[in-house]
Amino acid sequence: MSDLRTPLSRAKGLGSAKDGTHHFWHQRLTALLLIPLVLWLGFSLAALPVEHATFVAWVQQPLATMLLTLLIIVTFYHAQLGLQVIIEDYVSNHGRRTLLLLLSNLVCLVFGFVGVIAVLKIAFEA
Repeated sequence: MSDLRTPLSRAKGLGSAKDGTHHFWHQRLTALLLIPLVLWLGFSLAALPVEHATFVAWVQQPLATMLLTLLIIVTFYHAQLGLQVIIEDYVSNHGRRTLLLLLSNLVCLVFGFVGVIAVLKIAFEA
């Protein structure tokens, strides 16, 4: 079997980063996981009366707390994966691309962290 790479690319170690498949499957699996979570959230909220106390009591249920936390984590991880693909595909300047990737990762991390803390604060308030 012959190697189709040029001698220069072999010398520099260029070739497939072997990371695309992993990223692709994470994005697809998070999308599949979001479908039942978003449906659960929509139907659950639609069934609740529009009262703050009822909503707080609902969030304080262990299953609701766990699923809301999971929804937030998966949502922001999925968003981070999608933003990474968009930035890598459409930003050609290496420095700008690196900066935007760092900023998008930071924003997704901060928003996810704030969302999880908010749910846990509601769930464990006395």
